[in-house]
Amino acid sequence: MDALIGVKRGVPGAALPELRQRRVRASATAVEVDERPEEGHVRSDVATDNPVPTPPFRGTRVIKGIQLKEYASWLDEGALFKGQWGLKQARTGDGPTYEELVETEGRPRLRGLLDRLQTENLLEAAVVYGYFPCVSKDDDLIILDEQGNERTRFTFPRQRRGRRLCLADFFRPEESGETDVVGLQVVTVGSRIGEETAKLFESNSYRDYLELHGLSVQLAEALAEYWHARVRSELGFAGEDPADVEDMFALKYRGARFSLGYGACPDLEDRAKIAELLRPERIGVHLSEEFQLHPEQSTDAIVIHHPEAKYFNAR
Repeated sequence: MDALIGVKRGVPGAALPELRQRRVRASATAVEVDERPEEGHVRSDVATDNPVPTPPFRGTRVIKGIQLKEYASWLDEGALFKGQWGLKQARTGDGPTYEELVETEGRPRLRGLLDRLQTENLLEAAVVYGYFPCVSKDDDLIILDEQGNERTRFTFPRQRRGRRLCLADFFRPEESGETDVVGLQVVTVGSRIGEETAKLFESNSYRDYLELHGLSVQLAEALAEYWHARVRSELGFAGEDPADVEDMFALKYRGARFSLGYGACPDLEDRAKIAELLRPERIGVHLSEEFQLHPEQSTDAIVIHHPEAKYFNAR
């Protein structure tokens, strides 16, 4: 941590330690060979006869000035308190329980920070999203223009065992003669909150930094979930959403929102294709040479309507 802080501050001579080479046992290679798929593309058993919804528009739209109260209910307190803030019961069993810590520490601190974010106008929530005609071919999702010509394509990895899922399978195959629809979105809570966390870090206010930074990350995720719900509503199946918010956090709704860099779509370079289609610079989001979104409190996603679409690891 000392080395990391030194690098972030630009201390002369500060550097991170060299990465250690990882040793892999020979037996691991044998397992890898055994799991290789047969030659050619073998589509999974994902249904291809589900109804294709009609989007309310084609192309993109920009939404700015989204108020905190609109997406605050999508804030996953469990992910914030446990994952970001590290609230947990003592191992010995002595002291307050996790539930007691949530009531005495978690929620009071959360309310205070949310009030501060609004009072100091540190949030600039905005979304750019759109609906695009598409088809699939083997492991590729092909985005079409209005004339039905290829505009760009995404190539996704396929599982080497099990159902052999691939994201392309959740869209109509090209040979079906039908056109499907895919949603794309980029959301951000703006750069001001990132600037504020940077000030806290520079002033050595590490606890305040970790709390505000963790909250900002979860607010971006809450905004993404809120907008995904908006997309489900526009596509006509929001009525299938569960009533309980915990079931929503457990992703028990129809379809899925896949962010770049995760198991089913690990190629970060595909962000450049999303950026070309959505032009997120209109909401102040830019893509770095390393394919990272800036401000950091931003997320992108491919939104899939297929009822069988759930998270999986393709590797």
